[in-house]
Amino acid sequence: MTTSQAPLSLRHRLDQYEKLMRLDKPIGTLLLLWPTLWALWLSAVGQPQWWVVWIFALGTLLMRSAGCVINDYADRDFDPHVARTKSRPLAARTVSPREALGLFAVLVLLSFLLLLPLLTPLVFALAAVAVFLAASYPFTKRFFAIPQAYLGIAFGFGIPMSYAAQLGTVPAEAWWLLLANVFWAVAYDTEYAMVDRPDDLKIGIKTSAITFGRFDVAAVMFCYGVTFALIAWVGYGLQRGWAFYAGLLGAVALAIYHYTLIRTREGGPCFKAFLHNNWVGASIFAGIAVDFWLHPFGVLPLK
Repeated sequence: MTTSQAPLSLRHRLDQYEKLMRLDKPIGTLLLLWPTLWALWLSAVGQPQWWVVWIFALGTLLMRSAGCVINDYADRDFDPHVARTKSRPLAARTVSPREALGLFAVLVLLSFLLLLPLLTPLVFALAAVAVFLAASYPFTKRFFAIPQAYLGIAFGFGIPMSYAAQLGTVPAEAWWLLLANVFWAVAYDTEYAMVDRPDDLKIGIKTSAITFGRFDVAAVMFCYGVTFALIAWVGYGLQRGWAFYAGLLGAVALAIYHYTLIRTREGGPCFKAFLHNNWVGASIFAGIAVDFWLHPFGVLPLK
């Protein structure tokens, strides 16, 4: 290898790692970030410390990247048979399984180091659970009829961690929010799974889109409804104002728009609906942030 070829090889290797971590596709990070931001603002009564926000934002990016790496490692023998995933680095054999496990370990270590300024026994315990959830989720597709529910727990574990880091405890409202995130994840990831359903049926993995069958669209809309009802319940318990519900109403309107996209079950519109969930999370967060800006006081804990 000449010296002029070596940099090209290094750049190619880094490019493959970037694709493996999905840094070129930020939607997954955003879907983890919004619930974490909901929790940070609610637990800090609208005034979180910005260095805490940055720690959780960077931690979200690192753990989402780690989750993508271990997901592709687990699915490395399935992905070559799915049109949308056959070009992923592990499926295309441009990154070895050993490299992927090493990258996963590095990302988890960086996430742990990032948490050191916030580390308490409770935060450490929750962080350990979060790593376990991220690492084990990909394997649930072998036996669990609705692995998207497990994904919702994994994607939402920044919620109890946010409360633990700022309050030293995890009150009831945090668990209600986590449950809301589970239903939201089932909704948006079912839209995602509807795209891959023909391939998933062939290779024999389980997804909510397969489990729900002809009731898939109804199930998605039901999960959206439960998500919004639970968040509204948290807002009611905290005696939040009109802006909180305005943001939630905006999310409801977006979910109704998603129905128009997924009702025909065509791959392109279903994937568009999945991507559009970024704005659902953003609308809910905007309502929370504006409401605390308008009404910073008088917040009561959820009983």
